[in-house]
Amino acid sequence: MNDTLTMNTLGNTPGHPAGPASDTPPDEAPGAAPASFPASSPALHIPQDLPDTLQRILADKYEEVRERSAATPLAEIERRARGAGPTRDFTGALCHALAEDRIGLIAEMKQSSPSGGRIRDPYEPAGLARAYETAGAACLSVLTDSRWFGGAPEHLKEARAACALPVLRKDFCVHPWQVFESRAMGADCVLLIMAALTDAMAQELEEVARSLDMAVLAEAHDERELQRAFGLQTRLIGINNRDLRTLRTDLATAEALVPHVPADRIPVAESGVRTPDDVRRMSAAGARCLLVGEHLLRQTDVTSAARALVEAG
Repeated sequence: MNDTLTMNTLGNTPGHPAGPASDTPPDEAPGAAPASFPASSPALHIPQDLPDTLQRILADKYEEVRERSAATPLAEIERRARGAGPTRDFTGALCHALAEDRIGLIAEMKQSSPSGGRIRDPYEPAGLARAYETAGAACLSVLTDSRWFGGAPEHLKEARAACALPVLRKDFCVHPWQVFESRAMGADCVLLIMAALTDAMAQELEEVARSLDMAVLAEAHDERELQRAFGLQTRLIGINNRDLRTLRTDLATAEALVPHVPADRIPVAESGVRTPDDVRRMSAAGARCLLVGEHLLRQTDVTSAARALVEAG
């Protein structure tokens, strides 16, 4: 039995070469495509071993892409992306922190989450961006998914305009249209969740990102996904300590996987880091770049909380 759900895909990406051939099994091959989506785009891919909530998030995301791309065709969103101005060096900012023997903190902002409910109220992206920058964060991560995380493209725009830090768009990226949209809204980096993508999908999305001078953070949750992430060109390898099936966090995940990351890649530990001791634990495992969000957002003094993590290493 097939372990993915599929649907037809979308027309050629204007001004962009076709990506690698899809690794979708032959009996799941996409059929004729509506003109609004690129033919090189992957079929809808929802792994059935993911929890129901994540399957629904991904299904919603594909529908969202269809609706948003109908309102703003691919050629137009690509034009906006290529006219968005220069990117900020996301990878370079992390490397600079490491070169100065500091923790490379990617400080995240999100209004809510399926597991944590409402996280911060009031939620002020510009103010959070300034607080994180003052604390010594190397980069920002901004959730833009509206239905499940209370995010919006405007949150990323507000945060980036309020500081000089590079910004990751944190969302479920499944289609090249979203990569162009990410750059058009100002993002300097996109997240690729390997559990939600085939290898061909991930490679195509990275190709589009690189054509826009954007960085890519490839996220893995286990050793199989980690090895797949190494097939991409990006140096940034995220290791998520949150089990997608139970939603529990365990720092032992990064401790087990970071040693497998080659020296020419940069491991980024994600989720579960709350205290300076957690930072030192991740640092001892080899991950001196960290993505931290919910813990910081629940603090009254965000600047002090973020600074404590940056200085713990």
